[in-house]
Amino acid sequence: MTATNNLIASVDLGSNSFRLQICENNGGQLKVVDSFKQMVRFAAGLDEQKMLSEESQQCALDCLARFGERLRGFSPEQVRVVATNTFRVAKNIAAFIPKAEAALGFPIEVIAGREEARLIYTGVVHTLPPNGDRMLVIDIGGGSTEFVIGSDLQPTATESLPLGCVTYSMRFFQNKITAKNFQTAISAARNEIQRISKLMKRAGWDFAIGTSGSAKSIRDVLAAEYPQEADITYAGMKKLAERIIEAGSVKKVRFENLKPERVEVFAGGLAVMMAAFEELEIRKMTVTEAALRDGVFYDFIGRELNGDMRDQTAAEFQNRYHVSLNQAKRVAETAQQFMESLCMAENVPVQDVVRWKRFLGWAGQLHEIGIDIAHTGYHKHSAYILENADMPGFSRKEQTVLAQLVLGHRGDVKKMADVVGANSMMWDAILSLRLAALFCRARLPLEMPASTQLRPDPSGKGFTLRISAAWLEQHPLVADALDYESAQWQKVDMPFTVQPQ
Repeated sequence: MTATNNLIASVDLGSNSFRLQICENNGGQLKVVDSFKQMVRFAAGLDEQKMLSEESQQCALDCLARFGERLRGFSPEQVRVVATNTFRVAKNIAAFIPKAEAALGFPIEVIAGREEARLIYTGVVHTLPPNGDRMLVIDIGGGSTEFVIGSDLQPTATESLPLGCVTYSMRFFQNKITAKNFQTAISAARNEIQRISKLMKRAGWDFAIGTSGSAKSIRDVLAAEYPQEADITYAGMKKLAERIIEAGSVKKVRFENLKPERVEVFAGGLAVMMAAFEELEIRKMTVTEAALRDGVFYDFIGRELNGDMRDQTAAEFQNRYHVSLNQAKRVAETAQQFMESLCMAENVPVQDVVRWKRFLGWAGQLHEIGIDIAHTGYHKHSAYILENADMPGFSRKEQTVLAQLVLGHRGDVKKMADVVGANSMMWDAILSLRLAALFCRARLPLEMPASTQLRPDPSGKGFTLRISAAWLEQHPLVADALDYESAQWQKVDMPFTVQPQ
């Protein structure tokens, strides 16, 4: 099949399985045309020090290479790749990701737990529209479990906890399954869920929905073993647990409707689900086929239709941290103008220009959020918030880019040398944001000369700002600041020269 403009693809790199799904996008209506799934058990490759084994890495790379072959011919705008808990916790993941991206052929977004929860909910709410009632969505993955409450398109509570079917199966059920170790697993999961139980109960819900492999496996086994059980109930799960304990393993029970690839992780998922029922006092749960990949698709469409969640998040952060909207808008638009000027001179591909202008737009909107903490060193506070806060719609990598831009927008340029390295586009963006903040320092409407141009230096190293000499004479504070800026860029051996015209 040849990739066409109406095809989009999502790749979900979970802790248990990797999934590729390709859909036709017909005016916002999605039709699945192809899908692949491989049980990679990525979380099983983590040792006690949270280091991924070479074997697990190779297994993942082999799978990604196959996905990459299927995605050949797709453009970056047609593919979104999200990675979840194991990518978040593995200590050697930084060295693995470049290999993974090379095998797949597309960039990988490592998403935060709450962002994963939001995307799961987005998939559920689009495929199972609520009727105004509040729903509790629980998704037990390989390494984490997400809990979400909502009644419309945006959830009201999102939480992610480090308990999953792979990690719990490995931790508690490596040997013979007994009543004691099954109860120990449930108690351990309840201790984790206890952290959020008050919040979730306070928010309240009218019905509960389970998503993804563990919930579907429990439902399927219950339906086969006890046909009267239309939904997941605690009583039904307790019967399954008793049969597993009596046999000593899931394999020996030979549950009907349990897929072979789920046998090794079924007990872990069951223990986590039973703990959720106990701690949150859930009576029954229905199951939906929607999952993270569906949420990725609908979020993807939202971005294409100019309904980008990241823009909403930026606006919410501006409100939360009492940002001056006029100043933020001035800085963002000025930074984008400088970046566009540089990119035109460097013949940067259009898609890269658009991407970096978007980053500068968000960075300009949010560069002063740290002032709400303290004015002194506010850029450091801003960068810390952007790096560590839960920001719906943004991947961790995107948050890091924003944090680096904001950290570099003022102060000593030399501090950015080790962070940015040889990334020329990042240096261009940092300079654009620094100049924007410099020119907008008066916090008044900016009337910069129309002839102003920022260009890469003809020598191929550094930058040149061409600006009206008369304008500089009328703005001596800006002229002094540009002299300081020139001295800063000398420290990183990237000369910044001002050429009055």
